[in-house]
Amino acid sequence: MSMGFTTKARRGLVAVPVAIGLAFGVSGCGGGGDDGKPDAAVSASRSSASKPDAQEENSEKPLAELKGPSGLMLKVTAAQRDAGGFVTVSGDLKNDGSKTVTVPAQLSGNETEIIRNGRSLGGATLVDSKGKKRYYVLRDTDGRPLTTTNFSAVKAGEALPVFMQFPAPPASATEMTLQLPMFSTSVIEISG
Repeated sequence: MSMGFTTKARRGLVAVPVAIGLAFGVSGCGGGGDDGKPDAAVSASRSSASKPDAQEENSEKPLAELKGPSGLMLKVTAAQRDAGGFVTVSGDLKNDGSKTVTVPAQLSGNETEIIRNGRSLGGATLVDSKGKKRYYVLRDTDGRPLTTTNFSAVKAGEALPVFMQFPAPPASATEMTLQLPMFSTSVIEISG
């Protein structure tokens, strides 16, 4: 008989925390009421989200824009030094032209190991003119470049998010020149 008492006691102990959790979960979910209309605070945040303020507009300004062939443009939005000993350059590869553009094979560079892994931005380099060093895109243990890969065409008006990872230059090197085959070059500022 003590067995039945223990089972009932356990059921009661489990039911109480579940009931309390449900009560807090329901009371924490407020917001639109039962009429299906959004809460005033939610409406205000939605309308203000559609109108960026001046500070947000400034953060949208790219670090650099590199012009390439056939209306392609690389808009660099970040160049961040990471704790792992590398720099990640990210942005968008955009087609400003009126036709779909095949991404040039030259962007992959001319190294057999990188070319074997498909189209990429593996031909990109960072140049430290003060330190007189050139940094190439990193590779994983299988020889794949640590960059956006396997894209072949960009439709008119389309922008593809891209990234490239390089070995980190010394902390004193904050301005580097980004080079990509067939594109203009640009000095970018490394943050972090």
